[in-house]
Formats: sequence, structure tokens, C-alpha cells
Amino acid sequence: MNWIRHWRRSIVRDLSRLVTICADEHNRPPFEILMSDLVPLLDACKWHERFARKVLRDARVGHGGLWRLGQRHTLCRAPIGHVAIIATWNYPYQLLGIQLLQAIAAGNRVTVKPSERAGRCQQALLELAREAGLRDPRLVWTEATREAGRDLLEFGQFDHVIFTGSTAVGRTIAATLAETLTPSTLELSGSDSAIVFEDADVKLAADSIYFALTLNAGQSCMAPRRVIVEAGVYDRFVAAFRPKFENSSQVRLIRGTEAEHCRDLVERARSEGAEITPEQPCPSDGFSPTAVLACPAEADIASSDHFGPAIAVIRSENRNETISLAESSMKSLATSIYTNSLSDAEKLASQLSAGFITINDCMLPTAHPGVSIAGHGSSGWGPSRGKLGLLAMTRPRFVSHTSRKWRLPTNNPSMRAQRNIERFVRWWYK
Repeated sequence: MNWIRHWRRSIVRDLSRLVTICADEHNRPPFEILMSDLVPLLDACKWHERFARKVLRDARVGHGGLWRLGQRHTLCRAPIGHVAIIATWNYPYQLLGIQLLQAIAAGNRVTVKPSERAGRCQQALLELAREAGLRDPRLVWTEATREAGRDLLEFGQFDHVIFTGSTAVGRTIAATLAETLTPSTLELSGSDSAIVFEDADVKLAADSIYFALTLNAGQSCMAPRRVIVEAGVYDRFVAAFRPKFENSSQVRLIRGTEAEHCRDLVERARSEGAEITPEQPCPSDGFSPTAVLACPAEADIASSDHFGPAIAVIRSENRNETISLAESSMKSLATSIYTNSLSDAEKLASQLSAGFITINDCMLPTAHPGVSIAGHGSSGWGPSRGKLGLLAMTRPRFVSHTSRKWRLPTNNPSMRAQRNIERFVRWWYK
């Protein structure tokens, strides 16, 4: 794992330069880039330096019964081979960096297609990886263009493809890879819920949900898109939540069409009777964080996969309705639950389909370097990050060794021995 250590130290050495590049390319606050993009990558480097060998080492398979006399079975992890990473732009260092880290740590060679919206950031990150010791052919990359991505899948031959992005593009990639039976990891859009129980700390819930919604200008796939608030605490939650939006500032979304999409969803909800805060219409040249209060559950914004800081606040009359609303989306990456009852939260967690469930927090715990993220339904498939993400970059290989001396005979036993064996089987397995 020497390469990981060298790469981590190169990133630390160039922290200021990397932050400056991203701030210029994406117009994000420098401290936010450091803490939400670069620090999680550095954490992941340290975690893999410490645990990757343990995760990937050979493992003995437990005793298989009396009929396995003299046999020893070992599970080994072999590299997949050639992995393609089609990178995303919203966390240009963290997401690409961890995917590259895991693919290389598992022994694969990697081809990266940088995002066309984060070309400078990811070029700098990949150059540091090469400087740390990843030479051709272990690491190569294409141009940061859409055409390069299409050519990569059309003409390249890979053993695994990793894609992070929209569900629509993910479906196209899955269809293309199906023709060659190429496996993939697809981390796609989320449309997730935050759930506020009647016994929740409403100030904590409001602060936490607003932070997750507005981090990176709302351009996080695991950010909540709706809050389901139980009736007994609804008014108090709104009273704590509303002022945050009234004092918010306009943000610039990377995709101009996404700002237009968010504005359209908000105005449609307004026409259906929802209360919008802040009250003034969204500016035509940008977007301000917006809450749609008293939002009808059937409103488009309550189930949309929009990628900006707009959130629907839905009132739930009872626990069954809460669960039904939370599970109504076909896209499930993360769900957050706010309550003072751990038992109630754990009971609900067992009924939810989301791959990551946070209790009394929202999105931040998903950055832990040892945990994995896995989509469900239209949010994709295959784990990334953590132990399971590292194992997903390998294929299992079993090796069996049989003793030359202690082994089951291969000749047919006598009829008497066969009857005795049958009686033993009936007794042993009854």
C-alpha cells in the first residue's frame, strides 16, 4: 500500500492548489471543498493503508462436515482485471479518488474518463496519482468530454465499469454493458427522505436537514429531497425550518438547466396550493434554497430527482403514512430519521429500502471511510466505498487442498458398509 501513502502525502502537499482549482472551476467555498471533498478522500486513504490488506487477505472456509476429511478450503480475492471509471463532477476529488483508490488497492489497472464539468480538478488529481507511482498501464485516462465517454464504452474492453451520475445515463450504460455481460457498479440519483418523528428534537432536525440540503449548493445525490414530518410536531418543525430559507443566499448550480428545473417544480407546487419560502419567486439567473411547505404528497417536487437545494415538507398523520411516504420513491440511497427513541428508529430502519440510514443526522455519517454505499431500485446497484466497495473490486477464487494421506476413499464400499453409512446419515442429519 506504499502508493496510497505517497498519493495521500502528495494531496496534502498540494491541498491549497487543489482547493483553488475546484473553487475556480465550480465556484464553491474553499473551506467546503476542503472538508466535504478532500478530507473524506484523505480519510479513505488512511483507512485503506490500515485495513485493505486485512480485507483482501485469504480466508479459511469453515469445516464442511465429516465428508470433507483431509480437505482445506481457502477463499482468495483476485483482481477483476481492467476497470473503467466514468467520473462525476459534484465531488470531483472525493468520488473519483475513492473509486480509483479501491480499484488500484485491489490490484486492478484503471482507465478513467474524467467529467467534462470537472476536467481541471480531476486532471490535477490524476497527475498526483501518476506522480505517486501509478504509471501506464496501471492508470490511464481519456479526455474529459462526452464523446470520450461514449467511445470508452463502445470501443474499450473492460472487466468492470464504475459510473456515478444520473439514473437516465445509468440505464443507457447498463444497456450497453449488457451486450457484453460486463458487470458494473452504478451509483445513481437519489430522491431520499428525512423523517421527523413526533418526539424529535425539531431544532436539531431543522439544522441538520438544512445543512445537508444546501451543502455543495444542493448538488449531492444523498441530500434529502423531502421531509416527512409527523403531525404532532409539524408546526414546531416549520417554525424552526422556515427562517433558514428566508435568510439564505442565491447559489449557482453547475448545470443551468437544473436551476430552471428546480424553479419549475417550485412554481408548480405553488399553483397546487403549497406555501413557498422564501415567498419571492426564484431569480431567473440562479436559484435560492427553497422549502415547499404543506406540500401535497403527490406534487412532482415530492418525488423528483432534481439536483438543487429545493425540498418538499410533507405532513404525515400517522406512522403508517410516514412509512408509506418514505417508501414511495423508486430511488433510495439514504434516509434520515429524527427521534429520541432509538428503538422506534431501528424498527423503522428495518422496514426501509434505503441502502444507508442515519439516525439524528443527515448525510454526514455517509462519509465514514469504512462504510459502504449501495443504491436500491433506480438508484443503481453495487456497493462503493468501505469494505464492501473494496471487495467489489475483486472476484472470489476458491482453492481446495486435499491431504494425500487423510482423504475419503474413492472406491465403492461393500454393501454392508453402504447400509451402515446410510444408517449413520439418517442419525447424523435427523
